[in-house]
Amino acid sequence: MAGRIREKSISEVREKARIDDVVSQYVTLRNAGGGSLKGLCPFHDEKSPSFHVTPSRGFYHCFGCQAGGDVIDFVKEMDGLTFSEAVERLADKVGVVLEREDADGNDDRPRGPQRSRLVGAHQVAQEFYAEQLGGPEALVARQFLAERGFDQEAALRFGVGFSPRDGEALLRHLRGRGFSVDELVAAGLVAVGRSAYDKFRGRLMWPIRDATGDTIGFGARRIFDDDRIEAKYLNTSETTIYKKSQVLYGLDLARREIAKSSRAVIVEGYTDVMACHLAGVGQAVATCGTAFGDEHAKVLRRFLHDHEEFRGEVIFTFDGDAAGQKAAMRAFNGDQNFVSQTYVAVEPSGLDPCDLRIQQGDGAVRELVARRVPLYRFVLGNVVGRHDLDRADGRVDALREGARLVSSVRDRSKVDAFARELAQLVGVDPDEARAEVRRAAARAAKGGREPEAPAAPVAPRADVPDPRDPRFAIERETLKLVVQHPMAIGRTTGDIGVNDFTHPVYRGVWEAVAAAGGPASGSGDAAWAARVREHAGAPEIAAAVSELGVEPLLTLKEPDAGYVAHHVFRLLELTALRRIAEVKSRLQRTNPVEDSEAYNRMFGELAALEQHRRTLRDRIVGAE
Repeated sequence: MAGRIREKSISEVREKARIDDVVSQYVTLRNAGGGSLKGLCPFHDEKSPSFHVTPSRGFYHCFGCQAGGDVIDFVKEMDGLTFSEAVERLADKVGVVLEREDADGNDDRPRGPQRSRLVGAHQVAQEFYAEQLGGPEALVARQFLAERGFDQEAALRFGVGFSPRDGEALLRHLRGRGFSVDELVAAGLVAVGRSAYDKFRGRLMWPIRDATGDTIGFGARRIFDDDRIEAKYLNTSETTIYKKSQVLYGLDLARREIAKSSRAVIVEGYTDVMACHLAGVGQAVATCGTAFGDEHAKVLRRFLHDHEEFRGEVIFTFDGDAAGQKAAMRAFNGDQNFVSQTYVAVEPSGLDPCDLRIQQGDGAVRELVARRVPLYRFVLGNVVGRHDLDRADGRVDALREGARLVSSVRDRSKVDAFARELAQLVGVDPDEARAEVRRAAARAAKGGREPEAPAAPVAPRADVPDPRDPRFAIERETLKLVVQHPMAIGRTTGDIGVNDFTHPVYRGVWEAVAAAGGPASGSGDAAWAARVREHAGAPEIAAAVSELGVEPLLTLKEPDAGYVAHHVFRLLELTALRRIAEVKSRLQRTNPVEDSEAYNRMFGELAALEQHRRTLRDRIVGAE
């Protein structure tokens, strides 16, 4: 067993391993004044930087979680190493040859392979795979790269290689370099069945590196039709040095560009990362065989310098298909992980960055990123786009579904902005969108049930409108006048039609009233209400007629002409406002150059509707 590292060597490592250089491999640091640097603490999640590094003293300290120490402590805590392993790793980085005392059995290293041995095995494996890429057996692998626009120089830049089909080629090579089978199994490079064999065989290999540049795993792409493993991609299994939920492919190459530009671009695969970097988008990274999650966000934020004092950009690229929309939804659900603004970049033709570069060149990849749109707008647009906004019921459904999505956002500071965006997309008043978001949140809090009306003797049926729902207050009060006081409302209802009622039940009640002869034929007695009920086409319509017949009016006195006129003209005004919103929504979706005739026709219709609304407003004011 190796002896304890001499104090002289430890001091030399501390002296030569500059703490700001080491910490900068994990955290983006900025000048904090007074010879201090600061950034987001890597040991706890925070949005305002409280992690400080003082190079002159060789120390770090977090004023948030109280973590602190010297450069060895930092590496020890950051990478989960023992003290000796941290010293060994730093010594390798700065070129210090460690001197040890005679072995005394007190070495603090744990049983099992050291991290440095696992990383070393991966480094040798990466060099071996890269060398094999030039051999005759790797012709198919080289053709695969060439077809995707990657030449030998690109392969060298990203360390791409080839794993021989011989199931023990890497094993023999690494054993020849002094690595044991136990170390190689622990590294995830070798598996054991009846005997040991290479984990990856006959595949195109991408080395996966941590932020410091150490190779810690591989991504392996199927290229032979007779490969007995059907999976297109195989990735290194979880090991002590490889955690897929914390690894981002390309971060070692992208981290400086990410810090410099305060922008990160999340793509979906290894070839997309290569294409972006070669096209000039040097901030591109990708997950490794898993969806982008909270841990990935925490890793990325440290380099993005993502905190409340400074906001950068996080841009996701997705395919335009259903899978891409699902990925966008996952990203939206994790949007609150970032202080930075989140965006989506989707090529209209559905091409990913790699295919886009092949077909349209480097400039098209840069343009894809430049055309980014806010993530929330993309997701809400997909939700709203599933509905026919030219129909009233389509807009209602779009608003409800969009409101459920907005109400699920955990960062409450963003809810109001998302509600305004939803209102614009659907073509409704922002207050209506906010109210629907509040109702969606209330339903979610009650397990999906509508809030019950207080002091109601019987809970309302799900398909009957809640009497206290403000959205339908004018409709309900007008129908109460029709059922209870048909003679008072009389002929003023002549302009009312079924489309003036937005709730299906109230629309059904009006149809029953019309079928019974209309308000002018009613006398206000029980027979009138009974006649309306007889024409109700469904039980919920009949139930609503009964409710409307017994529920008191909002006025304490007999309804006069002013009260009647106020509700009738307000009902008509609301219809006019909905029609105005519909026309405005269609105008926004119509190109005035390509479809000028339709655009001009709608513009004229809008002017007429606005005049009609003003007339109704004047009549409402005159009735008060």
